[in-house]
Amino acid sequence: MSVEDQQSGEDLDQEFDAVPEPSVDEETEVGPAPASVQTGPPTGVMSAERLAIKALEAKLLGGERKLRRREVAAGAGVSILSARKIWRALGFPNFGDEDVAFTERDQAALSSILDLVRAGLLTEEAAISVTRSIGQMTDRMVVWQIEALVEDMVSEQGIPDAVARKQLVGQLPALVDSLEEILVYSYRRQLNAGVQRLAVRAEAGLQASEEGREGDEDDSPLPLARAVGFADLVSYTSLSRRMNEKTLAQLVQRFENKCAEIISVGGGRLVKTVGDEVLYIAETPAAGAEISLALAQAFTEDEILPQCRVSMVWGRILSRLGDIYGPTVNLAARLTTLAQPGTVLVDAMTAAALGQDDRFVLVPQKSENVRGFGEIHPVMLARGRGKGLVLD
Repeated sequence: MSVEDQQSGEDLDQEFDAVPEPSVDEETEVGPAPASVQTGPPTGVMSAERLAIKALEAKLLGGERKLRRREVAAGAGVSILSARKIWRALGFPNFGDEDVAFTERDQAALSSILDLVRAGLLTEEAAISVTRSIGQMTDRMVVWQIEALVEDMVSEQGIPDAVARKQLVGQLPALVDSLEEILVYSYRRQLNAGVQRLAVRAEAGLQASEEGREGDEDDSPLPLARAVGFADLVSYTSLSRRMNEKTLAQLVQRFENKCAEIISVGGGRLVKTVGDEVLYIAETPAAGAEISLALAQAFTEDEILPQCRVSMVWGRILSRLGDIYGPTVNLAARLTTLAQPGTVLVDAMTAAALGQDDRFVLVPQKSENVRGFGEIHPVMLARGRGKGLVLD
């Protein structure tokens, strides 16, 4: 990443900082105030909580906050403007010039990102995109983990939510190293799997998707062939209105956990969950079909959750920012709204790709006029020979 003109950077900084944001208070040692100025009771428990928070912060940040943003940028050999691009990609707040908000580890991390650009391994644009992926994914992961730990403490210890959140500060130091180790382990495993899916086997998937295509389809320019599926809980909106917070949280977690398990066992990937709906992909039509049928069956047999509508379309997609895009995704979403509870719908081209596989039964449905696609010919997918996915 090139070192930008310092004056230009300062001008831009002034523009970005025109609306001041709350600054991070510099931490100071906690101690009793002189008797003449003490306005409240001795800190007691509060002092212990504050010290615990400081200790946890030092462990997580790699030391005490001692550096201002310009010091970190200068130490990394880059303008403040370029440094702020990285920090914003990571999701950091906009610290002011006088905020002592950074540690030496922050400087080392910034240098690591910049060194990849300086070595020519990444362009500046790629570095920002990769950094943003890390920031967004870890932000969601941290929120998920904290809420899971708090919920477990409330359930197991019978304490109020607010109390659990305070006590969590004292419990986290014993968990951090193990969680970090698992994070790095999972990242390497997922990266290996992603390389296989998105690089090594990508060409084979495109070749497999050629059958039955004319070459002028809307998704033809897109680089990946995938089975794209949606599963949508029936009557979720009306159910959620009648549930309290705890019951609704349990329902959502049960739904996502069951979907994640089935999709994983089927060799697919859960792309995202949006409330009562999951979006998933698989590398072949057959894998997508097995996952889709397993999802429909699982929620039909579930004693707590309602049934779900499922759809699956085999076609080409664009994969960006951890999400997927293209006409195939849109068609799968439209088909979900046409499916009856407990059933799976596919389009005619997907049905043709599965037609010779005796594990599946394909039942044509009446034609439907679908916004953005015109007349389509849905086909209901049902179980043929074999047991389908086997869940332990």
